[in-house]
Order: sequence, then structure tokens, then C-alpha cells
Amino acid sequence: MQPVTHSHARRLKTKKDSTLSLMSQRSTIYRCRITGGGGGMHVFHAFSRASSSASFHYCIIGAQHGSRHQATPNRLPTTSSPTRLPLAMEQNRVVARPIRCKAAVCKAAGEPLEMEEVEVAPPRAHEVRIKVVCTSPCHSDITFWRMKDGPNMFPCILGHEAVGVVESVGEHVQEAAVGDTVVPVFLAQCGECADCRSARSNLCSALPTRPGMPRDGTTRFSLAATGEPVHNFLSVSSFAEYTVVDVAHVVRVGDALPPEKACLLSCGVATGVGAAWKVAAVEPGSTVAVFGLGAVGLAVAQGSKMRGATRIIGIDLNPDKFDTGKKLGITDFVNPNGIGEQTVSEVIKEMTGGAGADYCFECIGSVSVMAEAFRSSRMGWGKTVVLGVDGSAAPISIPSLDIMRGRSVVGSYLGGIKPKDDIPVLARKCLDKELELDEFITHQMGFDEINRGLDLLAQGKCLRCIIWMETDGGAVEDGA
Repeated sequence: MQPVTHSHARRLKTKKDSTLSLMSQRSTIYRCRITGGGGGMHVFHAFSRASSSASFHYCIIGAQHGSRHQATPNRLPTTSSPTRLPLAMEQNRVVARPIRCKAAVCKAAGEPLEMEEVEVAPPRAHEVRIKVVCTSPCHSDITFWRMKDGPNMFPCILGHEAVGVVESVGEHVQEAAVGDTVVPVFLAQCGECADCRSARSNLCSALPTRPGMPRDGTTRFSLAATGEPVHNFLSVSSFAEYTVVDVAHVVRVGDALPPEKACLLSCGVATGVGAAWKVAAVEPGSTVAVFGLGAVGLAVAQGSKMRGATRIIGIDLNPDKFDTGKKLGITDFVNPNGIGEQTVSEVIKEMTGGAGADYCFECIGSVSVMAEAFRSSRMGWGKTVVLGVDGSAAPISIPSLDIMRGRSVVGSYLGGIKPKDDIPVLARKCLDKELELDEFITHQMGFDEINRGLDLLAQGKCLRCIIWMETDGGAVEDGA
């Protein structure tokens, strides 16, 4: 298809002679189409790609009575509270029907995902159906994919780090509308329960993490060929071209941020930066030790640097991680394989004049590493933040006397962030170049290669692999 430049796309007419004025001043648009919607509405879909970035622009165009509406791009919320749309939006809700699409289905623990045609039911009350633009495997996906005795029910659709566009909405949805660019998040924020109203917690007691959809425990997926239910995962299930998500798990981010970067804000990067900012509250001039330099650990390093930490020690078995880490704030590197008979905690104490680090972050998910991180913290005020998920749920053993002497350990769930409040703030920091995400994206590929993306992550050969749902038949660059 020939590219459609902005000058060509500025005025496009539907069959009913409605006119769309395209607001975006971005790069060449490579694909655009106008499709009919319910209630006389039309939805404009435009896909543009500049170098490695891409963005969707969806606009609703009224067609009744020959009316003309100028398209308005999504804007980042300027307040910290969730943006509420007028009740009149309910009148513009597209009447949705079941959709058939491709999904990477996990049928047994540890087995390769299988591409299947699935049927995605329309959104029910308080739900939206999202057309996934891109997704990225996360280590939590790997953990649950391999877990033979875990809570997973098979077949299921994994994936929880993604960005997409709202395709249809159910009843009582006021925080999102058809065409909005959104990131689905595994952690809910209803805005009304005691936890959501408190600054001390980012949990949602009204909609806790559970199997199935948050409000009824059922699924919106089934195998198209047999009708067999396909279970969802962490309230998101982004390894599918379409997914249904409760609106409490959806954050509007606007389309100014390229989707491959917005995708990272739905889990890994938000978890790491949030842990430094909100859980540890890293102070200027402090010393930080980060155990595990994957995407989450490197995000901790960057968040700590943004908070003013002057020394950030990275601990990892892969020496190649240091080069990337230096770009994101790591000042010193410790390879546990290169310190002889010493322990990591002994080395860190030597590096800090015998005191230990002010803040230690465990980003691996190993009970033994959690204990070593705790031993690496200083007496008096040393704080150890646990971000990694240990699949065995084994207990941690730490000396009670050390707790009495001021050392502490605390968990971090999604970095302590409240999704609807804090993810738009992170998006703005990305746009303002305060938060750098380019270094996290090491691979990009099409949906059909998702198993290769999982393998790269499981083998520690990538930080984040962006999986594009649509590639227009062209090759997707493999690499950052």
C-alpha cells in the first residue's frame, strides 16, 4: 500500500460524507481506514511508523445529519485523579458483538504457546474490549507459564504488559471511550475502596487479584473451533489481538507516547521506578544496591538516579548488563562469580566503608538473594525492598536482632504505584525526556514469533521484547 501523507489524510470522507480533520502532525501514515460503528458512528484507524516507533490514532466521527466533528487527540490527564467522561459518552457506546481473532494460547505448563482462533465476547458492565497494539512478555509471565502447581487454569492466555485502543465499552463505563489509547494493568484501582482512597496502599480491596474477570470470576475467551473456555490471566491476557479488561484495570495514556514505550509502563518499568520513588523513597546522596539487572532492576536504577542517589551498585551474573546499566544510572558493578570466596554483602560493605547500602532492591525472585540483599543493608536505617516473585513462596529467614537495630524489609507490589494516578505521570516524564525507555527495548518482532520472545526473556538474552500484533506484512526489526 502506498503511504498516505498527512497532507493527503487531513480531509477524508466517509460514505456518508462525514469529514475527518486529522490533527496529528506526526510522520507518514502507512495505513488508514474508516469503518462503520454502531449508532451511525464511524471509527478512523491510522497507523504510522517513524523509525522504530509506531502509534495509532483512533477518532470517532459522527455521521448523523451530515455533521462534522474535528478529531481530538487523547491528552494526558493534568490531575492525579482518574479522568471521568461525561455521562453522554454512554450514548456513543458502540454496540459490540463477539469477535474472532488470533491468540497465543498456553495449554500446559512450560509448553510452547499455540496460535489459535479464539472468540472474544463483548464487554459486560464496567468492562472494555481492547484491540492490542503491542505487548511485551514479562518475567511474571515466565513464572506462571512454568508453574506446574500454581493457580493457572489451562488453557489460558498469558500476558499483562501491553498497550491498545478501546474497541468497545460495556455499560457504566465513564473512564474510557471507544478510540482511547490505554494500557491495561494487572492491578486494579476502583477509586472507591478504603485502599484506593488511602495513600498508604496501592492495593484495591474491592477488586483483588483473582483468577478470571475481577467482578465475576468468569472468562471472555473461548476456542472458536470448540467453544471450550480459555481462561484469562492477571485480569489482562494481552497475548491476543483483542482482550476484555475491567475498566478499573485500564489507564488512559493518550497517543503522544509511542506504543512500544507506553507498553512498558503497564508493569516492568513502572514497578522499578515506583519502588525507588514510592516504596523506598530514595533520598538524595544515598547509596543503592540493585540485585538483578533485568528490566525491573534497571528501572530501579534509573528511578534511584532520578531521586538523587549518588552511588548505585548493580549486582548481576551477566557482565554485559553493566554497559546498559551505566546508561541508566549504575555506577558500580559486582559479579557474584568474580568475587572469590566473599559474599556479595561483604563486598558491598567493603565498598561502603563497612556500613552497607542505604537501600537494597531484590529484583530476581530468589529467597536466598532476598536474605543477601538484607545483609547488604546498613544498620540503623537500611531498607530492603523485595520486588522479585519467588515461585515457591518459601519463607525468608532474617535475624530478629537486625530488625531491632533498624534494618527493615518491605515488599513492593507494582512499585507501590496507583495505576490511574501514577502511570500518566510516568508517561509525561517519558515525553519530557526525564525517563528513558529506549535502552529497555532490545528486540521487536511479530505476533507469530511470540515463543521466541518468551525464550529470549527466559534465557536472559533480552530486557524487553516488543511483540507487534500487526506488521502489515512487512518485517519487524529484530533489535532495539
